Amino acid sequence: MNFTNTGRTALLLAALILTACGGGSSTSPTPDPAPLAACDPDNSATHDECGTILIGLTDADGDFLNYTVDVLGLTLETANGRTVNVVPRATRVNFTDYVDVTELVAAVVVPPATYVSGTISLDYGDAEVVVEAAGVAKKAVVTDMDDVELGQTRLKIVLSNRDQLTVTKRRAHLLQLDFDLAASHDVDTVPIPARAASEQFIVAEVHPVDEKDIRVRGPLIAVNEDEMSYTIAVRPFHDRIGDFGRFKISVTDETEFEVNGEMWVGAEGLRALNAAGPGTPTVAKGTLTTSDRRFTADLVLAGSSVPGHDADAVVGNIIKREGNFLTIRGATIIPRDAAIDRRIHFHDDVVVEVGPDTKVFKDGHRLSDLSIDALSIGQRVTVRGNQPTPSTDAAAPQILFDATQGAVRMHVTHLSGTVNMIVPGQTDITLHAIDRRRAGIFDFTGTGPSADLDADPANYEIRTGTLTLSNLASGKPIVAYGFPTAFGMAPPDFTGRSFIDYSDVRSAVGVGWGKEGTIAPFLSSGSDGLVLDNQNEDIDQRHYIKQGPVLIDLTELDSNTTIVPRETGRMLFSIKSQDSLRLYSDWDDFVNDMNASLDGATTARSMHAYGQYDVDSNTFTAYKLGIFLLEP
Repeated sequence: MNFTNTGRTALLLAALILTACGGGSSTSPTPDPAPLAACDPDNSATHDECGTILIGLTDADGDFLNYTVDVLGLTLETANGRTVNVVPRATRVNFTDYVDVTELVAAVVVPPATYVSGTISLDYGDAEVVVEAAGVAKKAVVTDMDDVELGQTRLKIVLSNRDQLTVTKRRAHLLQLDFDLAASHDVDTVPIPARAASEQFIVAEVHPVDEKDIRVRGPLIAVNEDEMSYTIAVRPFHDRIGDFGRFKISVTDETEFEVNGEMWVGAEGLRALNAAGPGTPTVAKGTLTTSDRRFTADLVLAGSSVPGHDADAVVGNIIKREGNFLTIRGATIIPRDAAIDRRIHFHDDVVVEVGPDTKVFKDGHRLSDLSIDALSIGQRVTVRGNQPTPSTDAAAPQILFDATQGAVRMHVTHLSGTVNMIVPGQTDITLHAIDRRRAGIFDFTGTGPSADLDADPANYEIRTGTLTLSNLASGKPIVAYGFPTAFGMAPPDFTGRSFIDYSDVRSAVGVGWGKEGTIAPFLSSGSDGLVLDNQNEDIDQRHYIKQGPVLIDLTELDSNTTIVPRETGRMLFSIKSQDSLRLYSDWDDFVNDMNASLDGATTARSMHAYGQYDVDSNTFTAYKLGIFLLEP
């Protein structure tokens, strides 16, 4: 198995898989919480005596194309053993949807207390897991490390001693959960289906190291035009029933609205939402301030503009266009008709037909002046229309989706590559991937007015405008966010809204030492950092540094790689074993525990870290690192 096809993701709050885990939780006494019945969100008298926990779910970047399982429930536990059920009913979740965004799962009113742990229950009986093999989608089954397929599992969530969740009266508190697919799975793409061996864990943080935009869904309860806000009943993912708490969403004069297929901005959008009435489905994307937990929306969709409300929907990237027919790769299909299939499902390719009556919207573009000419290769889209022949088989032949009377929303698209040349207002790159799909799967025919002007992945031209790119250098990685040029209008091929250069691009290091592990993973370990033994004879297929789109083989480097903690900002380090999980925000505490644990009998099985990599010094600066130890 090539390590580019293994699933490894980073987590925010770590909990041990498949076994209860006791490390990292507080045993200090706290007052018994008030009776749970006293915390009624609809009773202002009791509500003032309680606090609110905002539960967010996210995932780090990995190689799974789809990872959909049923979440049966989520509970939190206080230091005194009281439990609160924050997700009281089953819901279906595709964890790969949450690499770039955090989904608000619940806003639950709870008694004041210190919450130290929790449990999330998953059911793999009807899971839909897809990995990439040789550029195409391939079904996979999830197993434990002994190759036994998973059924129902319970994952323990533990908060570190320094980062516990203390809920106080009349305040909202964020708890972000990260289901680390990449760090907790080892994928073998050779068998049919592929096998994903899992050592799952959940990382939970009260103050997340990774800050992402937050997405909030749910039916409208009320609009307050004076306060420029509205309130919803939280209903995460694509659930059509259930109530996971009340949540207020603030808007500004700049907030973009699409309500029932019409564009609005600011107060006018809020009035359009109010006119749509209570019960109208909504989706908002925005930011949550850390000081007062105030959520402010940048974009609000409501009514028929919500995917799957009264039309089928497809989410994915355009990889080919022939006239009015678009091939969407990596498509998530969101059906509207419960009689056919209420669940979302993944399909590798969907052919979408658009036409003159198809409405086209674009994130950040507040006018209704776009046509289907804007839809070009690479563009990430959500298409609303009709799926005449529903299919839940990801490996089935291409299916046709009719959007001739529907709508397409263009989303900010993510490029990665290496710099070829920089000139004022433009950067030319070697394109490696679009939204984490390899550039080779995209057919750029027709992107220019003639064949010789079509986009060329070997020299992909990005308009940079006035953005400063002075830190970039030839051959170095770059990540760009923006939109492909309208079909037939290249070059340039892409307009960038923001860029991340090689000095700041997020990097990951992953190394495994086989089933039995190694007693000496590092040549040295201390306050000044860890020095990996890159030539350790126990190293297995996992031995890489991924710097943006660039994959570096650790075993082929001229020197051993040094890992150091970053100097400022929040950090999270974890030590996982088969029956415990310890979390640290202090590097010295982490290293001291690890050194004491590696006593000659305990072995290290794997390690994953996230941060920035300096090629010249072969130094990896980590803000997040986890190591898995096998104790005798």
